[in-house]
Amino acid sequence: MLNLERLRTLDALARYGSVSGAAGGLHVTTSAVSQQMAKLEREVGQPLLTKNGRGVRLTDAGRLLADHAARILSQVELAQSDIEAQRGRVVGEVRIGAFPSAARGLFPAAITALRADHPELRVRSCELEPERSVARVLRGDLDLAIVLDWSNKRLPVPGGLAQVHLLDDAADVAMPVGHPLVTRTEVDLEDFADDEWVSWPEGEFCYEWLVFTLRSRGIEPRIAHLAGEHHTQLALIAAGLGVCVTPRLGRGPVPEGVALVPVRSQMRRHVYAVWRTDADRRPSIRAAVEALRGVAVHSVPTTPQI
Repeated sequence: MLNLERLRTLDALARYGSVSGAAGGLHVTTSAVSQQMAKLEREVGQPLLTKNGRGVRLTDAGRLLADHAARILSQVELAQSDIEAQRGRVVGEVRIGAFPSAARGLFPAAITALRADHPELRVRSCELEPERSVARVLRGDLDLAIVLDWSNKRLPVPGGLAQVHLLDDAADVAMPVGHPLVTRTEVDLEDFADDEWVSWPEGEFCYEWLVFTLRSRGIEPRIAHLAGEHHTQLALIAAGLGVCVTPRLGRGPVPEGVALVPVRSQMRRHVYAVWRTDADRRPSIRAAVEALRGVAVHSVPTTPQI
């Protein structure tokens, strides 16, 4: 009989593409992955891995068994969901990831509410960019992810994931108080074609959105400074070193020397939760989603706050 944990190791190898990647995803050592695969090969009586340069790749038999392993693990997830649903109690553990401003704006109140309403549920949370958190939900490393897209740039959500809308997050432009546009009631991003920008780091979804949006309007962005931390971005603005887009969710205090002007209504982030459809009936997932939805209603101010 095939061992479930060894099938899980094979599935991780197929998903990550390397022994080190599988080890990282499973939170074990590379030697543990190699030992599990050696035992699985003895069980099936065929080689499942072959050398590929300095790494390894799956053999034909390995790919065949990996396809079965993915379906078997999905069925196990469904069985666990059904057992939890049958029991009807919100217990065990739920693992949630979110992009940083959602983690700041939603997690403290939502997790507090979950602990109060469901004391037998253990919640683990982490900050992750949307693409990474979606991948970890698909792999089963996370149970739930809070992700985003923009009104003019969508985040691809693969099949096999359920989703629910949490909130729409308006955006403002942060600028030094001496900027010529500071007295405007609303602005468009193209109004800042001649300004230098402070942006999120390259490769992040919001960085790609900013570049895409400006270029779609015939503007080559002059990105001078990259900062992942909200407070660092605003400190650079306060020093007169550029402008930035700053969504309202999880914003926190705005330093002296920074003015906020709303971006026109079409510039909004859509924030939603995603989880695997085969875990849809788990009471812990449903409880977490409801807690997030309850907090989201009151989490975003309707006007800029300084």
